[in-house]
Amino acid sequence: MAIRILRRSKKFIENISERIRGPKTKMDKKYKVIITDFINDSLDIEKEILGETAEVVALDVNNEQLLEGAIESADAVIMYHTLSLSRATINKLKQCKLILRAGVGFDNVDHEYARSIGIPVANIPDYGSEDVADTAIGMMLDLTRGISFLNSRLRAGIGEWNYTQVQPLTRLRNRKIGIVGLGRIGTAAALRAKAIGMDAIFYDPFKPDGFDKALGIQRAATLEALLKQVQVLTLHCPLTPTTHYLINQNTLAFLPKGSYLVNTSRGAVVDTSAIPAAIESGRLAGAAFDVLEQEPPVDDALIQAWKDPNHPAYHKVIINPHSAFYSEEGLKEIRVKSAEACLKALRGDEIRNVVN
Repeated sequence: MAIRILRRSKKFIENISERIRGPKTKMDKKYKVIITDFINDSLDIEKEILGETAEVVALDVNNEQLLEGAIESADAVIMYHTLSLSRATINKLKQCKLILRAGVGFDNVDHEYARSIGIPVANIPDYGSEDVADTAIGMMLDLTRGISFLNSRLRAGIGEWNYTQVQPLTRLRNRKIGIVGLGRIGTAAALRAKAIGMDAIFYDPFKPDGFDKALGIQRAATLEALLKQVQVLTLHCPLTPTTHYLINQNTLAFLPKGSYLVNTSRGAVVDTSAIPAAIESGRLAGAAFDVLEQEPPVDDALIQAWKDPNHPAYHKVIINPHSAFYSEEGLKEIRVKSAEACLKALRGDEIRNVVN
């Protein structure tokens, strides 16, 4: 009798305790959020948002194979752009509630397979729109004003100390800039180009009608139609099977001679093997790349020409290390938004910007 009373009392206390603290869930034990790459500091930003809910671990690797044995226990994954997540890796994520691509492009994660096994993939499409657009316009200004070209030649002791080295340059006002992809960044680039007096024309077959009217810009019906009329081409489209090598030897031939190319989108949108010849022939007066198909780059045709003092690309091509997204504000913004998205997923709240 005493034993039964004791058991009932114990059960009563357990019931009351459960009512007070709520039903036992995974929240009684911290989740694990794994950052695969790129970030390797104190993680104060992520911990401030996720600290009470999850352990945050940065693996800081640049190769997918190095994730083996370290990622399987993740409840959420944050990945940047220095590696990929293939089906083989995703299949090992047995309790993952979200793969968050900390950036805009998501071609480096097999999002379709992730969806097939119930893992949502989301991106952060709005974190650095102004920074990338600023970089694209900055690169365009550098090229079209001959800034790096003159600096490079003068430093090498080539030519006279005179503007004639860069002749002929033309004023940008009323010149035409072509924008491939009128998303957030493409729109920001168009508005910046308009602000300095350029005529902006875009090609984007997926954009509904009317955006040209709303923004006061023009629309080209085809890529060929766009290329034939612009002096500057800037790329702001995602990497898809359709846009892979969209700019190549054949499409470059549609550009007027002496045009400029800027790519801050995804590396494989441009077949860069065609660039050295386009520079040599004068089809391109200059080109700037913030993104390459392989990063860090292999010693391919473009890199060889860019490094060769005897090739015109040495003075006419600008290459940056996938840094267009960066500003102190932009980097903090992407980290905050990534952590907040993971927190929503762990809590079972609705996740924004799911791409699969």
